Amino acid sequence: MKLDILAFGAHPDDVELGCGATIAKEVSLGKKVGIVDLTRGELGTRGSAELRKIEAENAAKIMGVAVRENLGFADGFFTNDKKHQLEIIKMIRKYQPEIVLCNALEDRHIDHGKGSKLVSDACFLSGLLKIETTLQGDKQEKWRPKLVYHYMQWKNLEPDFVVNVTGFIATKTAAVKAYSSQFFDPNSKEPETPITSKNFIDSIHYRARDCGRLIGVEFAEGFNTERYVAVESLDKLI
Repeated sequence: MKLDILAFGAHPDDVELGCGATIAKEVSLGKKVGIVDLTRGELGTRGSAELRKIEAENAAKIMGVAVRENLGFADGFFTNDKKHQLEIIKMIRKYQPEIVLCNALEDRHIDHGKGSKLVSDACFLSGLLKIETTLQGDKQEKWRPKLVYHYMQWKNLEPDFVVNVTGFIATKTAAVKAYSSQFFDPNSKEPETPITSKNFIDSIHYRARDCGRLIGVEFAEGFNTERYVAVESLDKLI
């Protein structure tokens, strides 16, 4: 299956929190979108890897993505090396996306910056003819995405561009809340973490609203890019 967009996240819920509204919008426009989670989130304070798998599947349905896979890398301990790069290259060549979305360039959680660089490097390497990979016994063709974008996460990095997601913030919020074990629950007896507060859930709206304010729309999501943002003509800007 060829995808238009393939989004990578170091953990299940990274993609939803970082660009869930953008994905929902692209799906509504007829784009085929997939998600690849690098780890099972097994080191998360709340819940379990098995529960996160169910939550991730439910979130994917809410956003309408075509496929979701998990590479099972070690949460907290995966590295940017040949072994891990090859596994990501296999996914890129399998789905041949035009656009790849991945973790923030730097962030509070160490896996986010690591995952960002790992995926970015794999996107380049995937286009090299002499790197040979097979999937289910079949040789894969080289493939390099046209664009690699990094979504925003915990830190308020300065975005290189923003996407108007007005009308899709409710879908994003529902997808995030599908991870009910991870976020605000006043009845939970599990330990508190930086992401279990009501303020964190509320931040989905107020951060997107503030980003939207900067471009004159209700809600927006920000991204960083590894290359100059290009437009066909001046009147294509909003």
